[in-house]
Amino acid sequence: MSERQRSTTMPQRTRIKICGLTREQDVDVAVDCGADAIGFVFYARSPRAVGFERAAALARRLPPFVTPVGLFVNAELFEVEAACRAVPNLVLQFHGDETPEACEAAGRPYLRAARMGPGLDLLDFAARFSGARAVLLDALVEGYGGGGKVFDWSLIPPNVPAPVVLSGGLNPANVTDGVLQVRPWAVDVSSGVESAKGIKDADAIRRFCEAVREADARIASSIA
Repeated sequence: MSERQRSTTMPQRTRIKICGLTREQDVDVAVDCGADAIGFVFYARSPRAVGFERAAALARRLPPFVTPVGLFVNAELFEVEAACRAVPNLVLQFHGDETPEACEAAGRPYLRAARMGPGLDLLDFAARFSGARAVLLDALVEGYGGGGKVFDWSLIPPNVPAPVVLSGGLNPANVTDGVLQVRPWAVDVSSGVESAKGIKDADAIRRFCEAVREADARIASSIA
C-alpha cells in the first residue's frame, strides 16, 4: 500500500504546511493554529522571497516539532548550504529543474515538487527521486515556485511510492475536498491564506487548518 493511502484501521492526521511566510505575526498565527511546518521562499523572483538571515530570525520563533522548510528553484549548492547554516534544522524543498543528485548534494532531508500536467509520469518521477522524503504535487504553470492554481486531482495515480504533499491553489473552501479525495500525507498552502502576496490572513489560516481537521474527522468516522 502506498504511504499516501490511509490505513483502514489507523487514520492518519494530515500534516499542514503554511508556505511563503515573511512576518513574525504570521509565523505565530500559523503555529497557534496547528501548522506542522513553515515555509520560507528562497527564490529571488518570488514576491514572498526572504533572505537567509531573515528566515533564521523567523525560524527562531518556532517551537519544537514545527519544521522550517526552505523553497529553492535551481539554486547553486553554495546557496543551499548557506541557508542550512542560517537555519540548522531546515528541510529543503526543490521546485526547479534539479536532478536527484542536486537535491541530495547538501545531505539534508528534502521534498521534491512535481508539476502536474500532461506528460508527467508521476510514478517514474517519484522513483527517480526516491531519496525525497515526499513529493509535493503542484499545478503546471508558467514559471517556478507555484502559481496558486488547482490542478486536476484525478491525475494523481494510485500507489505513488512516496508520501504525497498536496499543493496548488488550496484554500479554506477546497482543502477539505482535497484531503477527502487525495488522502495526502500533508497539504501545503500559500496564496490561499493571504490578504496580499507575502501577507498572511490570520482568519484564513485558522479556517484552513480547521477545514483540514474536519476532513480528518470525517475520514476517521467513516472507518470507525
